[in-house]
Amino acid sequence: MKTTAVRLYGKEDLRLETFDLPEITDGEILAKVVSDSICMSSFKAAEQGGAHKRVPDNVAENPVIIGHEFCGEIVKVGAKWQGKFKAGAKFAIQPAINYKGSLAAPGYSYKYIGGDATYVIIPEEVMALNCLLPYNGEAFFMASLSEPMSCIVGAFHANYHTANGSYTHKMGIVEGGNMAILAGVGPMGLGAIDYAIHGPRKPKQLIVTDINDARLERAAQLYTESDAAANGVKLLFVNTGKFEDPAAALLEYTDGKGFDDVFCMAPVRPVVETADRILGRDGCLNFFAGPIDPKFSAMFNFYNVHYNSTHIVGTSGGNTDDMIESLKLMEEGKINPSAMITHVGGLDAVIPTTLNLPNIPGGKKLIYTGIRMELTAIADFAEKGKTNPLFAKLDACVKAHKGLWNAEAEKILLSALA
Repeated sequence: MKTTAVRLYGKEDLRLETFDLPEITDGEILAKVVSDSICMSSFKAAEQGGAHKRVPDNVAENPVIIGHEFCGEIVKVGAKWQGKFKAGAKFAIQPAINYKGSLAAPGYSYKYIGGDATYVIIPEEVMALNCLLPYNGEAFFMASLSEPMSCIVGAFHANYHTANGSYTHKMGIVEGGNMAILAGVGPMGLGAIDYAIHGPRKPKQLIVTDINDARLERAAQLYTESDAAANGVKLLFVNTGKFEDPAAALLEYTDGKGFDDVFCMAPVRPVVETADRILGRDGCLNFFAGPIDPKFSAMFNFYNVHYNSTHIVGTSGGNTDDMIESLKLMEEGKINPSAMITHVGGLDAVIPTTLNLPNIPGGKKLIYTGIRMELTAIADFAEKGKTNPLFAKLDACVKAHKGLWNAEAEKILLSALA
């Protein structure tokens, strides 16, 4: 079986290659990849090469397939797993498998599995650790987004609080509390808004900040105050760039009491320090965004740590339970992470997109591995549709879905180009 895949050989050395996959063993599964969403973590891996914690030191001699937010169909099942998995079934993969304490993960560390490929071999440890997950939804891209959504779910579960006089940590956000999501209208911020409004535990008030009116307006159109109110959440979008003292302005929304849960979605020192300043008593700051700089730091008020029990947590990815929860919420129609997606492309778009990811505006870049198509912004479909009937059809389809990528658009694209 031949596969075509994007492989990492070293720092900024990505290559699109076609090569043979070996026959699977009894403990392996052969699968077809349909969709993969490109994560900033893949950019970091490409920038660092063998210096990345998950990338093998000998990557130059043993290149790895990149991409870890993928969905596809099972093609062939090894004898060991035939009682549990069937050919033709859709799947998602939790890449943080934590096999024998190793950081090795699909999309970073393996020769024959990663999201930016047409076909892959799923190694035995993925199934053994229950990280090959069934997906029963209609659209492949939704399951690709279950990995980034699991990071959000995991972050919400990782927050913790204590009662006065108690040392017992109560895990999760404060139900009915005050929450702020700072720098919160990027792709992961949008997912966090969705989960805060439609997830199992909700705040009473949710303040979402950014410094760009256009991004805030788009978020407000996607997640309306009326829908939030119908779910018991008071939702407000605030441009903190308009205030000389953003922390003081945000504290006014809590009558000066401060926030129970604050999510910092950008590794920017002033944003982190604002997050610290707006914490209330027993407030939990979740530093969600992963910095590239290993020396990144910011000021933190330790007077408040001592006297107000403020604290900080951070998570890097979600676990399998978080991903299962994400898939379930999507299958039930309770969350819709398609708002994260702003661009769509084919396998040939992976290398330039990955290497230039921080410089490409918008949200998630969705890749369909079985097609060739340059990365295209959904917002540009109308213009491209003037000369290309496919884009005209896609433009009409997304406009019928509030401008969002959707299952119907996926079918149109795949049937036209696959």
